[in-house]
Amino acid sequence: MKHSSLRPTLLAIGSALLMAACASGPDYHKPAIDTPASYSQQWQLAQPLDDSPRGAWWEIYQDARLNQLMDILNRQSPNIAQAEAQYRQAQALLQGTQASLWPSLGSSAAATRGVASPGSSVGQQYSLGLNASWEIDLWGSVRRNIEAGSAKQAASAAQLAAIRLSSQAQLATAYLQLVVADQQLRQLQDSEKLLQDTLTLTRNQYVAGIISDASVAQAESQLKSAQAQTVDKTLTRSQLEHAIAAATGQMPSSFSLPPQTQTPHLPFIPAGVPASLLERRPDIAAAERNMAQANAQIGVAAAAYFPSLTLAASGGYRSASFADWISLPNRIWAIGPQLALSLFDGGLRQSQTNQAIASYDASVASYRQTVLAAFQSVEDNLAAQALLQQEAEHQSAALAAAVRAETITLNQYRAGTVSYINVLSAQNSRISAENNLWNVKNRQYSSSVALISAIGGSW
Repeated sequence: MKHSSLRPTLLAIGSALLMAACASGPDYHKPAIDTPASYSQQWQLAQPLDDSPRGAWWEIYQDARLNQLMDILNRQSPNIAQAEAQYRQAQALLQGTQASLWPSLGSSAAATRGVASPGSSVGQQYSLGLNASWEIDLWGSVRRNIEAGSAKQAASAAQLAAIRLSSQAQLATAYLQLVVADQQLRQLQDSEKLLQDTLTLTRNQYVAGIISDASVAQAESQLKSAQAQTVDKTLTRSQLEHAIAAATGQMPSSFSLPPQTQTPHLPFIPAGVPASLLERRPDIAAAERNMAQANAQIGVAAAAYFPSLTLAASGGYRSASFADWISLPNRIWAIGPQLALSLFDGGLRQSQTNQAIASYDASVASYRQTVLAAFQSVEDNLAAQALLQQEAEHQSAALAAAVRAETITLNQYRAGTVSYINVLSAQNSRISAENNLWNVKNRQYSSSVALISAIGGSW
């Protein structure tokens, strides 16, 4: 082959490589977000830290059983396993997209028998060939696809981290609520014993003719009401136990947790949480990378307006005789570029471009909403931490006063100086104060987990 015949091909290749430096569609830029001035550090949107270590944040509760359950969750959770598989799928898709940058190489071999042309005799044909093709990324379509695939892989990694953190938070919340339920059950059982003693005393006074049967009925009603509360709280504990079993990948029917006698430590998270901690939130990272993926798809859609250039080459041997099949006279080859352009598609490419732009706009709105929800969650739970602490202090004082009033009233009742209605009122006040205090404690635990989750893990 003469050098002059190679020039057009080489020029086409050189021009294509120069033009390939361009990429269709807009380059990606993160939208600006107004960061609250109350945060102590500027939020660097361009550098998400969602892959930074979050640590074993649940250890702050200083509960060995919770630590054990978290270890099981991290190894056996079906939700985490599903997200991990989806991440591996995104990795494989990206690798497949990256393969489009390279030429494809194939080979073929055939032996056929038939009539090559009308009137000719039946003959045998043997062929052996090697072919290669390479579609030049003139307008950056492949690179935009790789950019989109890379963003999708990163979003999948962030989603995996989000599901892991969410699963851990749900397990911690369920376990802490179960511990609170155990404490409430213990106090309800203590109340039942006291109410049983009061009922016995009331019956004795009725037999002695000191009080009427109405007081006995009231004492019985009070005891049955406490027993009903115990049953209801037992149901709540069972459901929490089943939720913990399912979260850790175990069958609820074969899973049980013994009653917890001690309450976990209640952490205090500083109010001046730096805004940089929000960069570690995996849901924010996932939303931002989905936005980058949608932006890259605009470039992919825009590249469809331009012609595609494919460089192809093939070579091999073809002969009617098997004996001299592979010989120089039977060699065949071909090389050259191929240019293809769609001239009319009924508006298909325009609709695909409009769809990509709309998808990007939707991802921007989703990103902004995710950021707003993140700040709201942090602010809500910071406020809850401070205010629930005040509420717990007031409820503790109310319980102490209710216990003192109940003790005084019971002594007066035994002495016969007050009626049973006074005892009933005092006991109701004490039981209500106990329930209110533990309900506040329950909310404190849940709020602390939600705040840790809102800032992306331990601080």
